[in-house]
Amino acid sequence: MLSSVAAKTARLERPPLSYYPEPASRSAVSPYGLPVDDRVSDVLRKNQFGRALSQPSLAELDRMAHATAYPQDSMIFVEGQSPRGVFVVCQGRAKLTTTNKDGKTLILKLAKPGEILGLHAAVTGSAYEFTLETLQASQLAFIPREDFLRFLRNHPDACLMATQQISSDCQSAYEVIRSIGLSHTAPERLARLLLQWSRDGQLSTEGIRLKLVLTHEELAQLIGTTRETVTRTLSQFKKQRVVELAGATLVIRNMAALQQMANA
Repeated sequence: MLSSVAAKTARLERPPLSYYPEPASRSAVSPYGLPVDDRVSDVLRKNQFGRALSQPSLAELDRMAHATAYPQDSMIFVEGQSPRGVFVVCQGRAKLTTTNKDGKTLILKLAKPGEILGLHAAVTGSAYEFTLETLQASQLAFIPREDFLRFLRNHPDACLMATQQISSDCQSAYEVIRSIGLSHTAPERLARLLLQWSRDGQLSTEGIRLKLVLTHEELAQLIGTTRETVTRTLSQFKKQRVVELAGATLVIRNMAALQQMANA
């Protein structure tokens, strides 16, 4: 594990400007074209954690957080690394991955704005359980571990929500394991993934439109298969007129057939 962590750490490219940048105005723009906003409370209100916090708790989070812009494919922390603190996704997208000793990677989760990452490791003091990497130019807010633990001790509402968030993260991990472990074929797993994404899709006259921000390799890492299998399966779905592909846009044309493929 130590050698794996060392190898991943050596691969860190294009590091952030600083974990402790000077406070930026709300109109400031980062080198990656993102407007920088230090008020993490604004984005936290998008999820259950932030909506349940009192105004004093949100104000304290704003005081502690340090917003930083990262380019695409930046490694924020790696699996097995000692926890420095927690990160809040403010803009962009990030992926949480784990890798075995043979180098096979599995994507555990795709994180979007409002999500707090590294929470379990920061609270327990154990090593980060996964690697966090940006999928696109992103802004993340960093809160040092000691500051965050003191915050939890002084704000009972935040402590309760942190407990619930850790429980929710565990439940999500169980769902990934169940989906991969109990699905017999790659087409079934891919169909399940597309069904899950369809909940956030756009309804159109052709069907449900989804924006694919992942490569075929990353899709394979989400469902525990190979890039070639994903490419072949998507082609098969297209031939059966279950989906249509146009660049990064995928349209689910036959929801009933997709559900049948997923055994849903």
